[in-house]
Amino acid sequence: MENLELQKTANEIRKGIVTAVHAAHAGHPGGSLSCADIMTFLYFEEMNIDPKNPEKADRDRFVLSKGHCAPALYSTLANRGYFPVEELVTLRKLGSHLQGHPCMQHTPGVDMSSGSLGQGISVATGMALSAKLSNDDYRVYTLLGDGELAEGQVWEAAMFAGHKKLDNLVVIVDNNGLQIDGPITEVCDSNPIDKKFEAFNFQVITIDAHNFDEIRAAFAKARQTKGKPTAIIAKSTKGKGVSFMENSVAWHGVAPNDEQYAVAMADLEKVGEALCQK
Repeated sequence: MENLELQKTANEIRKGIVTAVHAAHAGHPGGSLSCADIMTFLYFEEMNIDPKNPEKADRDRFVLSKGHCAPALYSTLANRGYFPVEELVTLRKLGSHLQGHPCMQHTPGVDMSSGSLGQGISVATGMALSAKLSNDDYRVYTLLGDGELAEGQVWEAAMFAGHKKLDNLVVIVDNNGLQIDGPITEVCDSNPIDKKFEAFNFQVITIDAHNFDEIRAAFAKARQTKGKPTAIIAKSTKGKGVSFMENSVAWHGVAPNDEQYAVAMADLEKVGEALCQK
């Protein structure tokens, strides 16, 4: 896809995120909005997937390690055609297959249930090792939050992935600098993130998480790299696209009320209108 189409798609995904969280009266909009561009690129350009056959054996795998940002995954899957966009308003409702954290048993396109922070990267590493052992050529992608890096299990998985030279694994860190209790530099500073991954034999690429040229180049470089996994440090803006949510820790896990929802959707409509004029 051209960058402009990717930008338009990401904006629609952001509308879906805000709509879902508003309808649920609960959820995590900030970190979902910050990773929307990465999710868009993965599902609309990078990964080998088929919405009509979600479980095809040779598909690329994706694990949302920061499972609380399920609205980003659900909106992406819906816009990609795994299920109707209209179902996003059922988020967190009884009987819906869109629960507060991803569930692989009930949601088309979800490769792994997640939510307990730190565990997703371990599962993704296991998937990547499985592909190597079976001589399969699928690739595995996992998205972590930067606050999640305080979990020791993340670094155990990184050590293992580097040791096993899992060049079919790409770890993406949504580096928006904020977690539930405040800035990561104040809560539990994980910096320098790049040097930590490098120490575990990762290729590390730092990008602007909202620049599709940089996103595309990073994933292309990851594909070309042999003998080591790749970590993409994606520097993002929490709450991206919604004026009053941007760079605000208050919107980590709070749903907008009706008035705030109207403002948020108006912000995203303006973005969409500007993109249509390009």
